[in-house]
Formats: sequence, structure tokens, C-alpha cells
Amino acid sequence: MSILSEMERDALTEIFNVGAGRAALSLSEIVGDEVRLSVPSVEVLRTRDVDERIMPSVPGRFATVSQKFDGPFDAEAVLLFTEERALEIVRDMMGSQMSLDELAEFEREAMCELGNIILNACLSAMADMLDITLNSSLPHYVVSSPAEISTRLATGETDDTYVLVLHIDLVIEKHRTDGHLIFLLSSTSLNGLVAHLQRYLHKIQLT
Repeated sequence: MSILSEMERDALTEIFNVGAGRAALSLSEIVGDEVRLSVPSVEVLRTRDVDERIMPSVPGRFATVSQKFDGPFDAEAVLLFTEERALEIVRDMMGSQMSLDELAEFEREAMCELGNIILNACLSAMADMLDITLNSSLPHYVVSSPAEISTRLATGETDDTYVLVLHIDLVIEKHRTDGHLIFLLSSTSLNGLVAHLQRYLHKIQLT
């Protein structure tokens, strides 16, 4: 049984596409070149299923930027890129010809900025379109192995813990990077999100 209806999934996709557009515009101004961000898919999984869908397909370590937010529903947003891809993004953002090793010292600051732009763009789009207020924490950056991320996602896991997973394609100049944006939600928070999606869809149908 699907947790989200087709209309609710389409509404979330629309919301995150708006957020991706805002993030791409902000990133384009930083790097001085066109940046494209797409959100082609949205799915809701149990936390225990995330590693089966994402982790095995990508070897090596992940660069993660996370923010907690609260409002009508609470969640933690986690942006995932492979460490190698993260350094390539940093190089594009710095606009330099430095080697990946030299760029490592700028990695944390640049990735926090990238994560802050993408996460806040998505959250602000959600807040605007659902007519709600969301408050967020400062971004936190860490490099972790797939096993460490799986353990982190499972911390405090219960039968009613879910993740909202978005696949992201990020293109800067000739570089194309894929990543994932994960929202950790309890069943209560997921129900709260669904309720606001239904209200949003009802409002659209009336116009």
C-alpha cells in the first residue's frame, strides 16, 4: 500500500521542483555560471530500507549536510553526495584550478553553504506553498561511511519512522553530480505533512 497518493506525490514533486529552481538560481550567482537542479522522483520509505535503495549503489564515503527543522511537523533534512563529488562541487564553487587535495580545507565551509542553499530553498518552497512556518537549525557537515549513515538513520528507529527520499541531479558547467535529499520523519510528522498537502490540493481544486 502506498503511503502517499499519486496526487500527494505529484504535489510534493511540484513543491521540491520550485525549491530546486530557487536553489539553482542562488548557486548560479555564486559560481557565475548556469546551475541546473532537478528533482525527478519522490518516495517514502522506512528508515531500514534506505541503505538497500541508496547505499549499496555508491562505494566510498558520503559528504552529508544536515539541518533539523520544526513547525506543524518536525523532521531532519540530510543532503548526501559522495565525498569525491562533494569536492568537485567545491571546486566549481571556488572557481579555481586547485587540486582536490588542496580544496579539502575549504570543503566544510563550502558544503555547508551548498547544503544551506539547497535545504533552505526546499524548505522555503514548502513553507510558502503549504502556507506554514518552518524553523531550521544551522547546517551541520560530516563525512561518513555508508555503514555510519545507516546506523545514524536507524538511531531511534521505530516501526513508525519514515524517510522522504528525493533524488537530485546537479549540473554545474560540464560536471554532473547526483545526490539524495532525505527527510527523516516520524509517523506523526508524516501525517502532518500529508494533512497540509491535502489542504493545499483542496485549495487548488477550488480555484
